[in-house]
Amino acid sequence: MNATVPVDGEHDGGCLCGYVRYVITERPIDAGFCHCRVCQRSSGAPSIAWLTVDVAGFAYTHGDVAVYRSSERSQREFCPRCGTQIAFRAIADAKTVDVTICSLDDSSRVRPEYHIWCESKADWLRIGDELPQYPDDGPDVT
Repeated sequence: MNATVPVDGEHDGGCLCGYVRYVITERPIDAGFCHCRVCQRSSGAPSIAWLTVDVAGFAYTHGDVAVYRSSERSQREFCPRCGTQIAFRAIADAKTVDVTICSLDDSSRVRPEYHIWCESKADWLRIGDELPQYPDDGPDVT
């Protein structure tokens, strides 16, 4: 899968208050909506739209992020000032990093390709798009 992002150019993003800034320098590997309970609890929303990029293609350019170990294997990175969730990655030997699509300065440049962890989707949420829905991690590469 290839997320809908131009290959050329850098793609900037950051948090709500502007303290944390980052740049993506490589084409995302994929992008999708996650409906898992951890994403729901960490965001207070029914799902989070993520893109996945090689670790070498993502870098913070301003500010220091806070890190929360959300499972035995993974951590979430967020702005310590405003709380915006920015990234998700493995704690040890991460090869990829997931970045919240809507923290991009221009989130229209990446379009999710699927829904994962639909087995824990909020029962009142109705998905109205035609994207594939998976009960588990489906095609996610993280």
